[in-house]
Amino acid sequence: MSKLQILVVDDEWNMRNLLRIYLIKEGFEIKEASNGMEALAMIDKHEFDLVLLDVMMPDMDGWQVLKAIRAKSDVAVLMLTARSETKDKVYGLVIGADDYLTKPFEPEELVARVFSLIRRSVITQSSVVQEQTLDFPDFRIMPDAREIYIHDQSVDFTPKEFDLIVTLASNQHRVYSREDLVNLIWGYDYDGDYRSVDTHVKNIREKLQRAGLAYNPIQTVWGVGYKFNADGADHAKK
Repeated sequence: MSKLQILVVDDEWNMRNLLRIYLIKEGFEIKEASNGMEALAMIDKHEFDLVLLDVMMPDMDGWQVLKAIRAKSDVAVLMLTARSETKDKVYGLVIGADDYLTKPFEPEELVARVFSLIRRSVITQSSVVQEQTLDFPDFRIMPDAREIYIHDQSVDFTPKEFDLIVTLASNQHRVYSREDLVNLIWGYDYDGDYRSVDTHVKNIREKLQRAGLAYNPIQTVWGVGYKFNADGADHAKK
């Protein structure tokens, strides 16, 4: 998977098209559903990073869809609604929504909220990962202690280098673009060069090589970005 995945659920084609234009421009991969049943079927088949869910839909409204999603998935859900009543928003948050955005909205606010929810989701997933030790051949990551061992010897990394390693190692089957990594680790408001990711990867590889690791755990996927090379790796151990 090379891009962050978003499912847009809205019965109005014009709104789906508008959201798709905004989000593709930011590097996301978009799938669309025009009703609740279609959305739930797609969630069963695909792994999404975020769901944009309209409240006012015929047959099965957004709240009903949200309840069904929460019965099977913890995916982040951003509700889209033309209703501004506080009680409606509170109800949605109580039954499992992560955030609300009231129509009409500015593209910049939509994108900011999307990245904020994705970062929050990554932090939540990391808190689960932190209960584990990630073990690979001659290479151990202890997320909770923020320690990395090569051949049982501790190796020092900067905070961003460590976060980069943990992000890749915790999602071994995923390819991340440089933009994905910058947005997830540095934040959406980062205004530096995305190529700074390359510098961090280069430094990580050099430190691992100096520590005696015989293989390169961060694989370059040409034209896309990076993924974790878990060949021969053990399963994560408690």
